[in-house]
Amino acid sequence: MTLRDVRIGDTVTVKKINGGGPIKRRIMDMGITKGISIYVRKVAPLGDPVEITVRGYELSLRKEDAEKIDVEPAGAADADK
Repeated sequence: MTLRDVRIGDTVTVKKINGGGPIKRRIMDMGITKGISIYVRKVAPLGDPVEITVRGYELSLRKEDAEKIDVEPAGAADADK
């Protein structure tokens, strides 16, 4: 599942950031890294942008950037251990 598929009000954990080069670097520079929790606050009526809370601040992502972030439900990583 990608961040684009997450419903409003859900919290997820980042599994992987797809893509490469400057796109991946830009996403990581925003604080979105593997293992971090993301809360989906809002989605615009047409699905672009997605407003999230990450590391204590609000961030808006374009849907094409959100599609590059693979996530799992929060706590799923703990259940695998």
